[in-house]
Amino acid sequence: MTVESTENKEKSISEKSNTEAEYSDLYPGRKEIRSRSWFDKLFLKEKREQLDKTQCEINVYKCVQNSSLVKLMLGALKGSGCEVDLGRHIACEVCDEKVTGGYDPETNQIIICQNTARTKNYVQSTLSHEMIHMFDYCRNKLDLNNIDHLACTEIRAANQCHCSFLGAWFRGTASLFNIKKAHQNCVIDKAVRSLVAIKNISKDEATEAVMRVFDKCYNDLEPVGRRLRRNSMDMEKAYYEGTYYGYSN
Repeated sequence: MTVESTENKEKSISEKSNTEAEYSDLYPGRKEIRSRSWFDKLFLKEKREQLDKTQCEINVYKCVQNSSLVKLMLGALKGSGCEVDLGRHIACEVCDEKVTGGYDPETNQIIICQNTARTKNYVQSTLSHEMIHMFDYCRNKLDLNNIDHLACTEIRAANQCHCSFLGAWFRGTASLFNIKKAHQNCVIDKAVRSLVAIKNISKDEATEAVMRVFDKCYNDLEPVGRRLRRNSMDMEKAYYEGTYYGYSN
């Protein structure tokens, strides 16, 4: 057992407060009280938000029923002792415009941003991405206050749930001259962007953290087991292969 000094305690409290402030800026729906201006009430903002929330929840339900990737992740979480209850562990909320979702370890909830993840495809992508973070928190004892841990889980999520060659092309991280490196570059770019947004740090600091853990985390394909190609049967293959590892939903 170790005893934390007063100075370290004060530092930890300060760091926690800063983290909470940054997090609530991205996910205002996490705040307990959200004030309504006369402008919001006049233009029925609350009603529009409720309609967005309902549509978001419908899309989540459709993904849970029909998406091979989401069903695989649900099975992997269940097989790791962390079964997901839709009403308890997934919440549709209003977020900052620059994010489509997030994972809140304090409440063990995945946040789907109802104002930015508006289609079923966006919800599937976001849901599977955040389920990688939930899986890492459950099975690998992820510490989101450790920047190397955070960099690793962002690498793993981008690696297994995003970054097809076509997607990398549109993001500007791939070309016909670097096909072999296109996927890695896309993963690095997405992980760095995520760290900058979440931790409010510089791009150089984020890149250093990502590169420190890149090789180990990029080669860790648990639980999907493969890098998914767009317009392929990879999701379905990964789902059926998951049954061999006890990942059945």
